Formats: sequence, structure tokens, C-alpha cells
Amino acid sequence: MGNRGLVWRMRLIAAADRRRLARLCRQHAGFEVHPGASSALGTGTFHIYDGARVRFGSGVVTERRFDGLRVSVREDAELDIGENVWLRSDLSPVLLYVYPGARLEIGADSFLNGCMVSAKAAVTLGRGVWLGPGTRVFDADQHDLDEVTPERREPVEIGDHAWVAADVAIMRGVSIGAHSVIGARSVVTGDIPPHSLAFGSPARVRGTVGDRSQVPI
Repeated sequence: MGNRGLVWRMRLIAAADRRRLARLCRQHAGFEVHPGASSALGTGTFHIYDGARVRFGSGVVTERRFDGLRVSVREDAELDIGENVWLRSDLSPVLLYVYPGARLEIGADSFLNGCMVSAKAAVTLGRGVWLGPGTRVFDADQHDLDEVTPERREPVEIGDHAWVAADVAIMRGVSIGAHSVIGARSVVTGDIPPHSLAFGSPARVRGTVGDRSQVPI
């Protein structure tokens, strides 16, 4: 196949992906994909429930991998993904789960690489946040502990330009300050101040980090 044939084939594939996205927008009044977002979003798996609101901003990209992006937004929940976010799915899928009435906000220029975010109350990622492969973010216990101890839910916030490395677990109620770095395989159970280098299980501050706003991916 020549270059011209390849170009036409890619255009046809992109058009098919955009038709699927358009169909989702028609089926769900709260589903919105900016025209400047990647057509490859059309290869994702979406479960959108009544009253849910989902927005993909301009420049949101992902790889064209079937089921590489998995999104579940339950009743009256909200998922807001800002401009120029990269949902990288070639290492493993990106999983975004928003439970009834909860909110998940992903700030512009963020980079989610084969990770999972689960929001039962509220999870907020600031501008330019990086989440590494295998990282999991939870704002709830996920289940009742026992017959007398109910599940607890507390919002999670990760500040601008923070980098959470691979295989990190971020637990409910945690706030990670802007420009902080969390080392691989850490378990974050308490707040981390801005400009901190933290790692361990549980994670503890071990050093300082400067301005990360200009650090390239």
C-alpha cells in the first residue's frame, strides 16, 4: 500500500472512531468530546449512566487500542478532563471510575500512564499532574470494613505539576502538594506538603523538589 493509500485508510479509521463518539454524544446528553480531542477516544470502553456528565477537552489524546481506555461514570456523577491531557494506554489500560454523585477532575496538561483513578466522593488532579504505570488513586475504603464499620469516603487532591511514580497507592483523604514527587511503590496515607520528595510505605517526606512546571514528559 502506497503512502496515499495509507493516508486514506487512516482517515477512514479516524472517521469511524468519530462516528462512534458522535453516537455516544447523541445517546447521553451529558457526554461531550471537544472536536480537537483525539478520534482514538472512540476505541475506549464507556459506561455512562443516567444524569452523568462527561467532558473531554481539546487536545485530549490516547492510543488507538481497543479497551485501552475504560471509563465508568455512574448516576449524577461527573468526569471533567481538561485540555491536552494524555491518557496513555500502550503499557496498560487507563481506568477511570466515578461512582454515583461523585466528581473526578483532571487538570489540563496532565499525563495518566496506565493507571487507575476511583472517585466515590471527589478526586481532583491539578494542572500537569503525572500518574505513573500501576498507580491507584482511591478516595474511599471501597467496602465496609465489617458489620459495624461502614466505608469511609474523603476527597483526594493532587496539586499542580506533581509526579506520582509507578505502582503508588494514594488513599482516601490525602492531599499532595504542588510540585511534589512520590517515589515508586509508595503508599500515601497522609498529606504531603508542596515541593516535597516523598516515598515509602507509608510515604514520608525525604527531601525537597523545585519548580516542575517546565519539566517535559
